Amino acid sequence: MRGDTVHVDVVDAAGNMISATPSGGWLQSSPTIPSLGFCLGTRGQMFWLDEGLPSSLMPGRRPRSTLSPTLALRDGEPTLAFGTPGGDQQDQWQLCFWLAYTVGGLDLQAAIDAPMWHSTAFPPSFAPREWEAGGLVVESRLGERAIAHLRQSGHIVTDAGAWGLGRMCAVGRGGSIVRAAADTRSGVGSAAAF
Repeated sequence: MRGDTVHVDVVDAAGNMISATPSGGWLQSSPTIPSLGFCLGTRGQMFWLDEGLPSSLMPGRRPRSTLSPTLALRDGEPTLAFGTPGGDQQDQWQLCFWLAYTVGGLDLQAAIDAPMWHSTAFPPSFAPREWEAGGLVVESRLGERAIAHLRQSGHIVTDAGAWGLGRMCAVGRGGSIVRAAADTRSGVGSAAAF
């Protein structure tokens, strides 16, 4: 079985929350180096071999990371854990969810199910690092009118189909109530309460 990035959010009966996005990346299963006693990190693949860049391979540098498990606080208390696998799209898909939930007022499941989008207008973290200035990938459920407007505004729009983007999940708490939701796009997400 091929490894890949996953995401999980958990809240326990005491209200403790965790949001985690472990990734197997290109080094499947992050193998342990027996003589050193630790696992080889997979984010080394995001270093650039070109000199003079913030992510150039050299001592003391850290590559950018696409892993972004998220906790949201209200009055200093954790109330929501959410995230997604998806490389450079993680932050963008989470923004779609966050705006639908906080600004749009949708519940967790409806916010996850809302149409997703992401930009391809910057060099990606992963080789071969090809990008498209003005590129935008959208779900067709965004609507013909909105897609036409984006194209008229100069975006190069790629239609990913009705349910082609995102793999979000989220868990939230408020008082004694726990809410959870998961993306059905990938066919592998689920939400459960015990």
